Amino acid sequence: MSVGGERVKIRLAGSGGQGIILASIVLAEASGIYDDRYVVQSQSYGPEARGGNCKAEVVVSNHPIDFPKAINLDILLALNQASLDQYYYDLKPDGVLIVNTDSCRQLPVSSAYQLPMATLAREKVGLIQTMNILSLGALAAITGIVSSKALREAVKTRAPKGTEEINMTAVDIGLREGKKAFEKMNRKRHEKISRLIQM
Repeated sequence: MSVGGERVKIRLAGSGGQGIILASIVLAEASGIYDDRYVVQSQSYGPEARGGNCKAEVVVSNHPIDFPKAINLDILLALNQASLDQYYYDLKPDGVLIVNTDSCRQLPVSSAYQLPMATLAREKVGLIQTMNILSLGALAAITGIVSSKALREAVKTRAPKGTEEINMTAVDIGLREGKKAFEKMNRKRHEKISRLIQM
């Protein structure tokens, strides 16, 4: 996905305690500081902090951003079912949907990029709390909205002291698994086109 002259509107959503806000700050800093783009970040919680719905938005552009709200989303990352149900209809018809299949079991479309993010964080990284950073790696690999180099730099800067190494591992696993999900989706699309041609 190219930024071009347009604003790219991204929403990260999940429940309080999943690190959504930190993830949005890392994404904004990766895009703004290290990829040298214009960026706006905002956030909001539901009525309950931990456990309630939480969303954060990042708007990225190659030009100054005069309207900071993320309306008609280009990208939605949903870490739980409640946020997927609540925010899916804010996504453009051709927008990119990325879901954590450990919590999102009822998907509105078959074109969603699906990764078991909690399982990957727990079993591959060794710490479930890194799921937010792992999900950013997946988002970067699937959409290309931020470079892997910029994302690594932002994670290195923002990771809590003493957790830099494990968070870098989470980014790398997210990038790898996101690439796999992207390639799997492309294969599905090619197979679907082939079937239509043969009909």
